[in-house]
Amino acid sequence: MEQAGVEGAEIVVDLAAIRHNCSVIAEVVAPAALMAVVKADAYGHGLIPVALAARQAGVPWLGVATVAEGLELRRHGDTGRILAWLDLPGHVRYEEAAHHDIDMTAYSRRELREIAEGAQAAGRTARVQLKVDTGLSRGGCPLADWPALVAEAHRLQGEGHLLVTGVWSHLACSDEPEHPANEAQERAFGEALAVAEAAGLHPEVRHLANSASAVLRPSSRFDLVRVGLLCYGLDPAPGHLPDLGLRPAMTVQLPLAMAKPITAGTGVSYGHTWVAEHDTTVGLVPAGYAEGIPRHASSRAEVWVAGRRRPVRGRICMDQFVVDLDGELPEPGVPVLVFGPGDRGEPTAQDWAEACETISYEIVTRIGGRMARRYVGEESA
Repeated sequence: MEQAGVEGAEIVVDLAAIRHNCSVIAEVVAPAALMAVVKADAYGHGLIPVALAARQAGVPWLGVATVAEGLELRRHGDTGRILAWLDLPGHVRYEEAAHHDIDMTAYSRRELREIAEGAQAAGRTARVQLKVDTGLSRGGCPLADWPALVAEAHRLQGEGHLLVTGVWSHLACSDEPEHPANEAQERAFGEALAVAEAAGLHPEVRHLANSASAVLRPSSRFDLVRVGLLCYGLDPAPGHLPDLGLRPAMTVQLPLAMAKPITAGTGVSYGHTWVAEHDTTVGLVPAGYAEGIPRHASSRAEVWVAGRRRPVRGRICMDQFVVDLDGELPEPGVPVLVFGPGDRGEPTAQDWAEACETISYEIVTRIGGRMARRYVGEESA
């Protein structure tokens, strides 16, 4: 059932842009292969349509956080390689994952054993990748436990329960190319690979690079790069990346609900945190933080209305926010572009991120709520 919302309030996703972006990135990182990361509903762009667009662009790997996301892709007909990396041991459908040939990630010997048990139940050999913590101090096997993990993986592989298809890790500071952690983590990853090889493991793929490092640090590419934000045409390291000709895939647009004059001294929205310094006009935009319009952008961000950027005035509310129309009175229904590629001068997701002192990942991933999603640039399956 579609979620009820304001007519004309929509997220427009350009699938041709995603295909283009994937093709460009694949050329940049070659001969390393490309994994398009489509976790979290493809960063708010829509899991299934984006996955199909990536496959149409020739992307051999898709990356998801959870096995459930991988199974959703399989239910919709995806037959390519899928890697999942974030599940809670004891609460994962390892049997189903093995049956549907989803590569699963293990951080611990307990996970390896549970995956092997699931594979036995499915009558399959599970595909497993081992993640080592090289310094992010998040997910992954601690370096001190790594020799025991690879030894267990080698034993279970020898028994035919699983096949170790990959070894990988994740960088903490790739958006800061000069940060010393990048070199330290790459060195630690090389050492972890040597331990795995000495234990008798020869994985199909070794991967460390994410979006920023895939471009900025060629030595981190190894056999495969995991690219998320770049696939959606956004910059993971503002101020550092060269212009690759990528195109932002998401546009958020709404209809103007009303416009009206206000006089000098009039407060706007909750708390009257903004007060008009002179007579002006304001417009009501029918979306708010329930749709993922960040409240932190109150009186800081801009939108595009009637050929101009218009500042947000006062606090962003749950269902609506107010913009300054500078004396103009556009008709109700006039389009309001919250953000888009920037072609017409409209703000971008990066502009909104800077207004909120956050990152564009958060802006696009959170957007939604009662807004409909519409796709353009589709290609026949």
